[in-house]
Amino acid sequence: MTTPAPPSALVTGASRGIGHGIALALARRGWSLTLVARDPERLEAAAVEARASGAALVQTVAADLADPDAASTALAAHGSALGSLDAMVLAAGVGSAAPLAGYPVSRYDKQFALNTRAPFLLVSEGMPLLRAAAAARPARGAKVVALASIGGVYAEPGLSVYGATKAALIALCRGLNAEESGNGVTATAIAPGYVDTDMSAWVHDSVPPEAMIPVEDVVTAVLALLDLSPRTVVNELVISRAGTSGYSA
Repeated sequence: MTTPAPPSALVTGASRGIGHGIALALARRGWSLTLVARDPERLEAAAVEARASGAALVQTVAADLADPDAASTALAAHGSALGSLDAMVLAAGVGSAAPLAGYPVSRYDKQFALNTRAPFLLVSEGMPLLRAAAAARPARGAKVVALASIGGVYAEPGLSVYGATKAALIALCRGLNAEESGNGVTATAIAPGYVDTDMSAWVHDSVPPEAMIPVEDVVTAVLALLDLSPRTVVNELVISRAGTSGYSA
């Protein structure tokens, strides 16, 4: 009797923060992984950790996903090695805080390139791999999990552009579900408040790390989503911080 191959995932932003936590959690479950991040040294360190944690296979793609060709490169590497894609975890992102009035166009373009265009390219070009996984494992289906932000759901002063990129990402997940959930491919945008990562260090003066959402809680939510059957669709999951009204980061 042939042993089925382990499920596989492509994880962006895998060298640090939430993406790193998700990659290690999947490694502990014995998944095969394609890890994508910009910094080659950090990425290789994450790959070493994933292998030690029990991943069936780990390959890396060092790339800046703001580059229009990076998505194709990452997907080609994954497809060549694994042939299908059970989960796509979109954790790479960048934020830049400033008032909307006079906001620099260069910063606007940088955020949309990484936070919105890159996920669009990965989802659009990766759909054949996702459909193949859903067909091969109909009881599991294939999942896209995108790290958005509560700023994409509720307005946050100084984060108008960042929030716009994440609102677009949430809409992309909704659209994918409308088009592909009947084929077993579903998507969820996770929209948390401040998570205790390097990316949130800039607000430590007003929101200390101990008041932020732990990375482990987001990882737990992602694993729960991956365990759902393809008959269940969760368009977005808003995770707010304790002690807030629930409508702010």
